[in-house]
Amino acid sequence: GASVVYADTVADYGWGHELANYGEYSGAPSTEETFVYAKTLLSLMLRSKHPEGKFLIIGGGIANFTDVAATFTGLIQAFQHYAEEIKEHKIKIFIRRAGPNYLEGLRKVKAASEKLGLGLKVYGPETHITAVVPMALGLMAPLPEPDLSAPCGPPPRKLIDVPAGVKAVAAQQKNGSTEAPGVFSPETTSIVYGLQHRAVQGMLDFDHMCKRKRPSVEALIFPFSGNHMEKFYWGTGEILVPVYTTTQEAIAKHPGVSVFINFASFRSVFETSIEAMKYPSMKTL
Repeated sequence: GASVVYADTVADYGWGHELANYGEYSGAPSTEETFVYAKTLLSLMLRSKHPEGKFLIIGGGIANFTDVAATFTGLIQAFQHYAEEIKEHKIKIFIRRAGPNYLEGLRKVKAASEKLGLGLKVYGPETHITAVVPMALGLMAPLPEPDLSAPCGPPPRKLIDVPAGVKAVAAQQKNGSTEAPGVFSPETTSIVYGLQHRAVQGMLDFDHMCKRKRPSVEALIFPFSGNHMEKFYWGTGEILVPVYTTTQEAIAKHPGVSVFINFASFRSVFETSIEAMKYPSMKTL
């Protein structure tokens, strides 16, 4: 989806006639696959010179499962392969990326850029997803690049200016409560039906990046094996998440859970969903 947004943004700025290529490499490609893709794209860019040079925008939103460090390793290999030609053709490269291991990926590609003398501009989630487009097109000065030596965390946001003398007042709900409205909160937790290691690990990585105090997944349900524990990463540490064979036992032992994430197959998804909705504590399926 992000590649469509970038192409549309180029067109919105009136440069659609200069857009030479549109492509994407989502779906968690391997390092080798990314290398072959990037090498092919660069070989096309290098077939002819433009007197004013060319621009390569490598952009994306916040990836769910694509390992940014792995894909950027493939990009770096392609840059190394064509480094001299890239400089000769005056190709300027702008990168904006976020997702699993994004900080490691940005550090690697920036270090490679400095070593190869490519002058890449590298940004992460602190920069708006399409901000690199007007920078590449010369419509605005490049923004300062982020400090990649800082630890991974939520992007900094400017606080809303509150006029002097104005006090913040909590919103009153119809029942008189001042609790924030909505289905989810930083304390919301879930139960996952199915032994989905990759999906759960992605959720835990996002939790940790957002600085949640505890994981958003409390338990898993897998009816085809006995009760046991599964190991997952929590930042640089490890945690154990219990796995139960029945929904009844999982909800009974985790009464504070309000979200049921169902990865059941089409043969059993109806029955398992109906069962989960019978429990009053389940608010979201």
